[in-house]
Amino acid sequence: MSMIRDLRAVVRPALRKTSTPYNGYDTTRDPSASSAVVDCAVYRDGRRVQSVEETSCLTPREAMRRVREGGGFVWIGLHEPTEAEFAGIAAEFGLHPLAVEDAVHAHQRPKLERYDDTLFTVFKTIHYVEHAELTATSEVVETGEVMCFTGPDFVITVRHGGQGSLRALRKRLQDDPELLSKGPSAVLHAIADQVVDGYLAVVDAVQDDIDEVEIEVFSAPAKGSPRGVDAGRIYQLKREVLEFKRAVSPLLRPMQLLSERPMRLVDPDIQKYFRDVADHLARVQEQVVGFDELLNSILQANLAQASVAQNEDMRKITSWAAIIAVPTMVCGVYGMNFDHMPELHWKYGYPISMGLVAVACFAIHRTLKRNGWL
Repeated sequence: MSMIRDLRAVVRPALRKTSTPYNGYDTTRDPSASSAVVDCAVYRDGRRVQSVEETSCLTPREAMRRVREGGGFVWIGLHEPTEAEFAGIAAEFGLHPLAVEDAVHAHQRPKLERYDDTLFTVFKTIHYVEHAELTATSEVVETGEVMCFTGPDFVITVRHGGQGSLRALRKRLQDDPELLSKGPSAVLHAIADQVVDGYLAVVDAVQDDIDEVEIEVFSAPAKGSPRGVDAGRIYQLKREVLEFKRAVSPLLRPMQLLSERPMRLVDPDIQKYFRDVADHLARVQEQVVGFDELLNSILQANLAQASVAQNEDMRKITSWAAIIAVPTMVCGVYGMNFDHMPELHWKYGYPISMGLVAVACFAIHRTLKRNGWL
């Protein structure tokens, strides 16, 4: 019993230390609530507002209080938050439950939705996976997600996956106060631009893989090497391109809407930049669709080559079977052991019969060779 009392004396103060509010709710219900927040800062006139004594990021509640008192906007970055970790932020900023559910659970389709005074945008990030050699199990592209809540005075980014970090993007925007002074829509454009620029880099790398497979399929095989390319490699590359296509194609319409339709939450000066993003994305989509069609053609050509190779092998087997049929027939006839067979006891019967077999086999071989069967 004394040991239990000592243990309680240690645990209770520790629990009291974790009971300070964070993200708008009591963290005693979830002691790890603050772990999802990567960065939280207030921006006013394009510059980050942070006093000298503040060495860590603000809490979302404190940041929003400063925005309401002095203007500007708050940018909160989260990485793979749980429902409990995101609940307080969602309540503080009045986020729609459907959008919150999509942000917490990954594997969403790229889209743009509007909930009252908030834009909810989903981006699929694509990262090219380096590999020494493309195999039937190689991972070519790795996907992640970035969700963005854009409001009049806040931006909340939720990232899923190990790729697509926004830390460098935040630093780059902070070095451009003129652009960042345009507000939350400037952050939304910067995220979209970074995601699409990532697509452009992946397109070039995937193009190299497809070119390599195409060369192997249509080049003459070296002597002694197997013909054609493993169809599993082509099929695996096609699956990875299909995953790439699922990330790119649905995003084109949202980018066109942001560039063409006036929106109160998007600064008119920033809207012009979305046109450039939409143009780049359209080019990427055309290339990815072309990759898919090209891989279909390569796969069909590879299968056709395999069929041709099998036909050639069957022709060779058939040719040799026809040649072997001649001595088989002769030996079969003279092996029946009848007493009254023609030339059975003739002195030169054996060498003459063997000579006739050899001449017949040579004639058949010459004919098949001339016709390309051998």
